[in-house]
Amino acid sequence: MDTASLTGKDLAAALNAETTARAQARTEQIGRAPRLALIVANDDPASAWYVNSLRKSAANRGIECDTVDLGADASADMLRTELSVRSADPATDAIMLQTPLPAGVSLDDVSPAIAATKDVDGVSPLSLGLLTAGSAGFAPATAEAVVELLKHHGIALEGRHVAIVGRSNVVGKPLAQLLLAENATVTVCHSRTTDLPAVTAAADIVVAAAGRIGLVTGANLRPGAVVIDVGTNESADGSIVGDVDPESVRGTAAGLSPVPGGVGPVTTALLMRHVVIAAEQAGRTADTAPA
Repeated sequence: MDTASLTGKDLAAALNAETTARAQARTEQIGRAPRLALIVANDDPASAWYVNSLRKSAANRGIECDTVDLGADASADMLRTELSVRSADPATDAIMLQTPLPAGVSLDDVSPAIAATKDVDGVSPLSLGLLTAGSAGFAPATAEAVVELLKHHGIALEGRHVAIVGRSNVVGKPLAQLLLAENATVTVCHSRTTDLPAVTAAADIVVAAAGRIGLVTGANLRPGAVVIDVGTNESADGSIVGDVDPESVRGTAAGLSPVPGGVGPVTTALLMRHVVIAAEQAGRTADTAPA
């Protein structure tokens, strides 16, 4: 069986072109570009690389990106204060809180300070609650990227059995909600799942998002399954690899998203689109506010 490469390059390019046009239209309308506040409180090299890539992507889309570095020793109070100030600032359209956070500080501690209308990566409890209820709000971009990538490659979701390996609030749980909205049947697997290979082998689509190199192999799949690899792990030689063993999967799976080049570029493109949507929605709210 030939295993198709489910790349995100073309989809990301299309999303970016649309976002650039919408950002330009918004800039012409109000005389300033959409603005993203990127809040950082770590000294992690991988995080620094990602922040830099986000800044470049924003600049290429015509989006202003304010990076606020609070330092790796920032307290929860410092983070909450900055997020609250940015949430109340009419010149800030969107907020993204970069992880990891300082030792002793969790997303649950600080993310409620992000206004849901500006929470473009869907990390706050309110945003996650809106997603679960099927109400308007921003979904975590990585979870949304999985669904958009599957749709882009013409992979049907309705009625299909999807096994998600990983139950984080960033990918696993929100992705389950997005897939349910597409009428898929979803199984969320985790470290306590009994006989994980049996679960993945029964699925039409497997999404690996647990952060473990080689977690999913060809022996864990039924022939013709589709595999989406969300993992981004550093291998022994310093390269970035996913959660799937690609060599063992090729020839068994009908399709496999590569790492890098699969979910990642779509995630970044969706984040930028969310920023522009937040700016557009802020404009509509301002237009309808009482004088």
